[in-house]
Amino acid sequence: MAEKVKLAEIPSMTVQKVVNKLSKAYVSLIKNNIPLSKYPSVMLWGQPGVGKSAAIHQIKEVIEKETGKYVDVRDVRLLLFNPIDLRGIPFPDEEAGEKVARWLKPTIFKLNPSDDYINIIFLDEISSAPQSVQAAAYQITLDHKVGEHKLPENTIVIAAGNRVTDRSVAYKMPKALSNRLLHFEVDADIDSWKKWAIANDIHPTVMGFLAFKPTLLNNFDSNNDSLAYATPRSWEMVSNLLNYVDDDVDTMYDQISGLIGSGAAIELRSWWKLYSDLPTPKDIFAGKATKLPSNPSAIFALTCSLISYMKKHKDDLKGIINSIKYASKFPRDFSVIMMEAYLSADEELQSRLMSVPEFVRWMGDNVSVMNGQFYGKPQA
Repeated sequence: MAEKVKLAEIPSMTVQKVVNKLSKAYVSLIKNNIPLSKYPSVMLWGQPGVGKSAAIHQIKEVIEKETGKYVDVRDVRLLLFNPIDLRGIPFPDEEAGEKVARWLKPTIFKLNPSDDYINIIFLDEISSAPQSVQAAAYQITLDHKVGEHKLPENTIVIAAGNRVTDRSVAYKMPKALSNRLLHFEVDADIDSWKKWAIANDIHPTVMGFLAFKPTLLNNFDSNNDSLAYATPRSWEMVSNLLNYVDDDVDTMYDQISGLIGSGAAIELRSWWKLYSDLPTPKDIFAGKATKLPSNPSAIFALTCSLISYMKKHKDDLKGIINSIKYASKFPRDFSVIMMEAYLSADEELQSRLMSVPEFVRWMGDNVSVMNGQFYGKPQA
């Protein structure tokens, strides 16, 4: 893999850190009734597939949770636009008494100004758009205006694009536009990706394998002409194949190879064959499984399988208790991941767990490492 090229003078951070920083800023402005236009428009730079678009939807979820407002994300793919598309279609203003043209607002900018709403304009692929279109984005990023139409005060503007060094379709951003933006470079990071993957039901085989081989989360190389390569986005597509088509890696090998490349696909298949005899979540919930894997990546895969199975069987308290008994034998890091997921899955389940002796005992032994996920003092 080629040496990573960094953008000069721009802070580089993981997707999760970007989400945390921006969400905190936006939530603070919203709660203090400060116009969102007071915060500079943001530009997220990064290679294809690193998770820039996913970050926007995570920010949406945090704002909704923290403020109780509905967040509407408008995904504007600037590569598909020309300057007139952003401003709207001209029409004669007959009421003006002279030959005057006005502009019909494009549907994508018809935003809800209600106090119960927050609008996010996501200008994706901005660096791939011709400079004439980038220039048309000046008003949106700086003045929160589209032609003669001003965006509502409850609007956030975030742009994203690939770096010129990525050898993707990208034009150098004009200085006048770049100076109007707050810039972050987004990096792939296995730890933040794992947290996202657990919350988004990424297939346990994918999560277990990447815990075993974290360097394959992202093997993008701008100097390599390969069409299929591993990125967080392509691993999500592999997960969709295993979740919704067939979870047999052998059967899906050709499709997987077409997403992440043959090298990564071969390694995934080899790992899968080695650990395909792990106990099933169904047997663990039934209290039948006693075998405990020893390899950390296999334990992580099993942890993720149990979390996924629990989300579909939240009413099976007896089975959940059996899974807690089984997971209590895991190394602490893995049992903490599982218990945090159980606690955050459902408020009703959280309340029921507090009356389960096995869970109470586990919490008593591990409350100091639960990352703030302790929701009340358990009753013995």
